[in-house]
Amino acid sequence: MIVFPAIDLKQGQVVRLAEGDMARATVYGDNPAAQAMLFADAGSQFLHVVDLDGSFAGKAENREAVEAILEVFPGHVQLGGGIRTPEAVAGWFELGVSRVVMGTAALKDPQFVKDMAQEYPGGIVVAVDARDGMVATEGWAEVSDVSIVDMARRFEDAGVASLLFTDIGRDGLLKGCNVQATVDLARQTDLPVIASGGVKGLDDIRMLTLHENDGIEGVITGRALYDGRLDLATAIQMAQRG
Repeated sequence: MIVFPAIDLKQGQVVRLAEGDMARATVYGDNPAAQAMLFADAGSQFLHVVDLDGSFAGKAENREAVEAILEVFPGHVQLGGGIRTPEAVAGWFELGVSRVVMGTAALKDPQFVKDMAQEYPGGIVVAVDARDGMVATEGWAEVSDVSIVDMARRFEDAGVASLLFTDIGRDGLLKGCNVQATVDLARQTDLPVIASGGVKGLDDIRMLTLHENDGIEGVITGRALYDGRLDLATAIQMAQRG
């Protein structure tokens, strides 16, 4: 199982939000590239980066910070946030992003996402962000009438790499990952699932590794790392032992 340390970007700074609320941001640093290197030094070969401002604007708003991360991080960078045009997708892959995450576009223009998945095999991740079991979009500001399972099944035969499932109600709150909901989703779809939202410590990592055979590909963690509640090197070792 892969552990993805998260770098969320707001106005060029490294932040974590509470329940996806931009007004409830905690700033953890003003040098995203340096943070990426700290994660690399801890043994991470994967990184999850989100352009939070871009999620609302529908276009890149933290390009310089992302480019700085790409220049120094030696592993794979997974990027999300406002990537909603073929030009944006192509541009990020050309710069060295390994996978592009799409959420709002997946709900509002599924054919576009399917086209990108065909053009970039293994390069597109569909974000299934949920509030009370329903898909949320536009930086989680809007909640749709589409269930997470229905959303996931739309892309089963599209060639996407995986699903990124976030329980918004737990994100950034250290309440513990919603393991049961994540595993339920993985069991109801043929796609690998990445867990996100609420990770608070090694117990979350351990519980998720127990369900790797159910289709859990990885887990994203942010605040637990920044607050010192989770040691990244230890988490990676536990996940690799599976």
